[in-house]
Amino acid sequence: MATITPVDDPADPRVDDFRDLTSADRRPDRPGGRGLVIAEGVVVVRRMIDSPYPVRSLLGVPRRFDELADDLATLPVPAYAADAETMAAVVGFHLNRGVLAVADRAAPPDVAELLRHARLVAVLEGVNDHENLGALFRNAAALGVDAVLLGPRCSDPLYRRSVRVSMGHVLRVPFAELPGPWPASLDVLRAAGLRVAALTPAPDAQPLATADLAGQRAAVLLGAEGPGLTAEALAAADLRVRIPMASGVDSLNVATAAAVAFHALTPLEEGAPGDRLGRSHAARGRKAT
Repeated sequence: MATITPVDDPADPRVDDFRDLTSADRRPDRPGGRGLVIAEGVVVVRRMIDSPYPVRSLLGVPRRFDELADDLATLPVPAYAADAETMAAVVGFHLNRGVLAVADRAAPPDVAELLRHARLVAVLEGVNDHENLGALFRNAAALGVDAVLLGPRCSDPLYRRSVRVSMGHVLRVPFAELPGPWPASLDVLRAAGLRVAALTPAPDAQPLATADLAGQRAAVLLGAEGPGLTAEALAAADLRVRIPMASGVDSLNVATAAAVAFHALTPLEEGAPGDRLGRSHAARGRKAT
């Protein structure tokens, strides 16, 4: 079980993984970044514990560890208990949620293996807002998306804010970067038997409901809020689809638009998304939720 150790000195080196997160919580290739994955709050920490990402340690106030007692019973990592003021001094800001967990990154899954049995995939171009990205992953988990593939100019899904906004679901939806030049790399989806549908508000795009994609193996291509998909990405898709909207509204938030598309394209029964995500994790050879 996790060993809970009191910490009252913010300079204690045992909590260095949690130190100054506003500047150190970055990808390994960014200045000052350590590339660790941070979970905030009881719910997200639970999902990290029950995910493929190997937990290194926890930092929290005692009452949050009491709430996590069952989860920590079989987790052989250190857990450091501190008061709120000590935590704030370590982390660099006041943490309302009262507990953090830190994990190592895992090797990204092989794209071809992810696509082998996938029925619905999200492909992102230029989605660089951490909150939109986190919300999109939460929607993907809820609505049966088997994998998320990242094209150019996307934010890091494992950034702390994305993990938090996703409610930890970014830790259970498999994702990887598309290899090769963009948008030619979309050919890997077609080679795996998926149709690539670009979501766009363009009035000449086909309404989503009449695109005859429901139940088919498909990839939904989504662009950044504001600029949307590039002309090159739109041209590389097999078809362009739109969500009909009321007069005077020209677009939706990208995470909201994604949710509408995922729901329209996935013939789900209640409970199905977890089963499919579990199989995706099993294919990665790591623990699934």
